[in-house]
Formats: sequence, structure tokens, C-alpha cells
Amino acid sequence: MHEVSIARSLLKIIEDETKKHGVSRVTRVCVRIGTLASIVPEALTFSFEVISERTVAEGAALDIEVVPARGQCQGCNEDFEVDSFFFVCPKCGVIASEIICGKELEISHIEAE
Repeated sequence: MHEVSIARSLLKIIEDETKKHGVSRVTRVCVRIGTLASIVPEALTFSFEVISERTVAEGAALDIEVVPARGQCQGCNEDFEVDSFFFVCPKCGVIASEIICGKELEISHIEAE
């Protein structure tokens, strides 16, 4: 379950940022996770709750925005949502050679007191 190590990394970033800005308590952490990032949102939420106990982020809500995978066809330049592991352009049938989103794992913002 790599979500535990991801939760630890998120917490490290949060702690570093709260120190920089003199924040004593984090209330919400918003993250963007791509569908191709192989992260189970529920497992990350649980891991974050456990990892953040007795820290500046204890009790903070973890809001997860799931970013759908999108490909770009090199044949016709069409952007399209990828709904399987076969990245085939729905317009011309060419296999997409570029994934333009869906691999994200980033903190979009942190709310604090």
C-alpha cells in the first residue's frame, strides 16, 4: 500500500509550508490525483488520517480531485478522455502517443488557521 508513503510525503510538505508561513493548524488539504497515478483515494484518505495524528494537520480534511486521463492523438491532434488502457483516438482510430493529463499527484492548496 504505497498510499502510506504518499501520505507521509504530503505531511512533510504540509509541515514545511506551515513552518514557512507561521501556521499552527491546517484545516484542509486539497490534492489532485490522476486516474493513471495508481492511487486509491480512500486508502490515501485513511493513511493521511492516521499519519497526521498529533501533527499540525491532525483532523484536517483531505479533499481529493480525481483528474481523468486524457490523450492527444498524433494523427489528427484530437484531445480525448482515455477510458481504458488502450489509448485509441475516438475520431480517427490512431493510438495516442501522448498522455496529456491523468498522472498528476499534487497539492493544489492548503487551508490553515
